[in-house]
Amino acid sequence: MGSTITEKILARVSGLPSVKAGDEVMAKPDFVLAYDFPGYTDVIFKQLKNDFGITKMAEPDRFGIFIDHMVPAVSPAEEELHKGTREWTAINDVKLYERKGIGHQVSSEVGYATPGAFVVHFDGHVSQLGTFGALAIGLRRNVLEAFAMEKVSMRVPQTTRVDLVGRLQPGVMARDVFHHLVRVLGSASCRFQVLEIGGPAVADMSNDALQTITGLAMFTGAVTAIVNPDARRLAYALPRARKQLEPVYSDEDAVYAARHTIDLSTLEPIIVIPPSPANTRDLKDYLGLPLQTGYLGSCASGRIEDLRAAADVLRGRKIADGFALHVVPTSQEIMVAAAREGLIEVFAAAGAFVSSPSCDYCFGRIATMSPGQRAVSTGTLNVRGRMGSPDSEIYLCNAAVIGASAVEGRIADPRPYLRA
Repeated sequence: MGSTITEKILARVSGLPSVKAGDEVMAKPDFVLAYDFPGYTDVIFKQLKNDFGITKMAEPDRFGIFIDHMVPAVSPAEEELHKGTREWTAINDVKLYERKGIGHQVSSEVGYATPGAFVVHFDGHVSQLGTFGALAIGLRRNVLEAFAMEKVSMRVPQTTRVDLVGRLQPGVMARDVFHHLVRVLGSASCRFQVLEIGGPAVADMSNDALQTITGLAMFTGAVTAIVNPDARRLAYALPRARKQLEPVYSDEDAVYAARHTIDLSTLEPIIVIPPSPANTRDLKDYLGLPLQTGYLGSCASGRIEDLRAAADVLRGRKIADGFALHVVPTSQEIMVAAAREGLIEVFAAAGAFVSSPSCDYCFGRIATMSPGQRAVSTGTLNVRGRMGSPDSEIYLCNAAVIGASAVEGRIADPRPYLRA
């Protein structure tokens, strides 16, 4: 029997001719990534020295650290955290990316999304690097092992394959694809597995769209998501790659835990109601619900395709009185591209507040909501208290829905605006 792309990558980094789902392996990550955050990197840096006696990282090129939370700092304690991160990376010759944008996006821009690579992080949204054929897993509890030891112990996961066919209709986006997938498969359907995205529709999908789908994989229970890289993915990733590796692909006779097919042409806009990312509903059933704020950004949906979709709705229109729209491009590279296309001008003219890239809006550090308020959001989560008061509500949707809802001050369908 053949092997999946996941099995091939883990075989290489484990020094084995082949592995199968269920095998216990010791795998050496090609890259170990993290963003500085209190209770994570600051603790790891101390443990490396105090518990392991490591005062200098042996292979600094394998590591990358990002400062993308608490940017800019609003207290001395936050700036002290960043200062400690700068000092540790300088001492260890580890690459630091500060104020470049949200790390999961920036990591693809600077070459950690190397096709065929094994990447680890403590945050599961690193799975979006799977768009380019990298196996990127959020270890969280045992990420210290990846910093302190050459290899990490793990069990080779099973893989669930989802084949995409058809073509998305106007006003329907990658967010809707993923949330539909959660609806039909279930929020625990890929528990401890890899979600492999394939099918003929993938070739027509942008990198942005696939990064949205792969970056949200954890909400199916998956440890990560991955795509067999095609010409479009390789054209982006290979010139940026930080390591020369041969891209690998799943065999035709690879063994999967399950296989599913999703027809994109049948999908309509979706909304995910609080307080769980599993609460997937049809947008049409919630039209007219009053709102106070909107957030367009995050590692899941703040890329150029999302900004264009919202701008298409907002161009020549004004945001409703009393509604606050926050637009946060995912990286500086994306923000520059948006400025060149005139998208920033569209948002500003409509009355939106446009911010430099930061994770802070997504987890409620900035633009927090008060009790009773409602938001539409392209953030990653809609759990209670995620963007402020636990008595506020977050409705997840695609970027075009954000634009239409901002115009009306209530949940709105973007398709009439796009037709107009």
